[in-house]
Amino acid sequence: MNRLRFVMVGGFLGAGKTTALSRLASFYTARGQRVGLVTNDQAQDLVDTNSLRSQGFSVEEVPGACFCCKFDDLVGTVEKLCAGERPDVILAEPVGSCTDLVATVVQPLKDLYGERFSVAPYGVLFKPSHGLKILKNQADAGFSPKAAYIFRKQLEEADAILINRADELSALQADELSALLAAEYPGVPVQRISAKTGQGFDAFTALLDQDGNFGKKILDIDYDIYAEGEAELGWLNSSVHLSAAQPFVLDEVLLEVVRNLHAALKQHQGEVAHLKVIGLGQTAFGVANLVSSGTQPEVSLAARGTEREVDLIVNARVALDPDLLDRAVRQVVREICQGHGIQAEFRKTQSLRPGRPTPTHRYPLPV
Repeated sequence: MNRLRFVMVGGFLGAGKTTALSRLASFYTARGQRVGLVTNDQAQDLVDTNSLRSQGFSVEEVPGACFCCKFDDLVGTVEKLCAGERPDVILAEPVGSCTDLVATVVQPLKDLYGERFSVAPYGVLFKPSHGLKILKNQADAGFSPKAAYIFRKQLEEADAILINRADELSALQADELSALLAAEYPGVPVQRISAKTGQGFDAFTALLDQDGNFGKKILDIDYDIYAEGEAELGWLNSSVHLSAAQPFVLDEVLLEVVRNLHAALKQHQGEVAHLKVIGLGQTAFGVANLVSSGTQPEVSLAARGTEREVDLIVNARVALDPDLLDRAVRQVVREICQGHGIQAEFRKTQSLRPGRPTPTHRYPLPV
């Protein structure tokens, strides 16, 4: 039996991993390969999982901690995807605040399950909105040096760095980022892509098809700094049922939720790592998101329709106390719903700070 191709795409919160995986899934499907996707989060009710499923993909989720701490669950989830029509390719999206994935995921897969998995080169998406400030050591980078430490370590273990959102960068900006990355991570291939438009994806997929001396960059990492940097972020997943007597424009409500949350979080000086909202209606679904406090909210997947009943899921990753984050989300959603004549029923909310990473396996040297 042919081995499963395991493709993991890393990157910081808001780097565009879900959009990249969606495009990769469509690419492999068009090539005649069956695809399964695995998402990952510190909590349940993940926007990414619902968004990918709504696009028709076969998706399973590993909740509760990073892949590194839930390695056995990751393998079991892949087995679940294989229980039906066996996929040819597994696309995996780790938590955006997680690093040290080569030592704790790639190496164990190669060593313990090498007869089942063929592991692709590990590509890490670079997020320009925070990344440029972090690489230039600017005081207004938005996160503490400990959170920036995670961002840098993610890039350090990459087989290739993908500057995402290239369609939003000028040639001068893209050249500056490429030069900074080349200086900071010499010898690491740097590609420019856009998960949104598909720019650069021919080169990206060609990279992922390669076999060779990949997935061997074991980090020298301080887990105390790593844990404290991750714990800086407040984490919230909330599900809300919306119902109204008259149809409402779903995209308008989603964008308004993100826009008003953006304003509310600014008042608390909470830097946004990623904020995304999905509305799952009877006939359509839509997604709105925000990738940093210094950028603008956008509808990333448009529903283009009206609905009377919607399941709303809010995922927020913000450098803010989780209780404050919870209160802000509840207040904003209720106020918006009241203004549109919508009833809002909060059904499940998890708010937390990520705990200390405790990997199931950690390989000190590559196999």
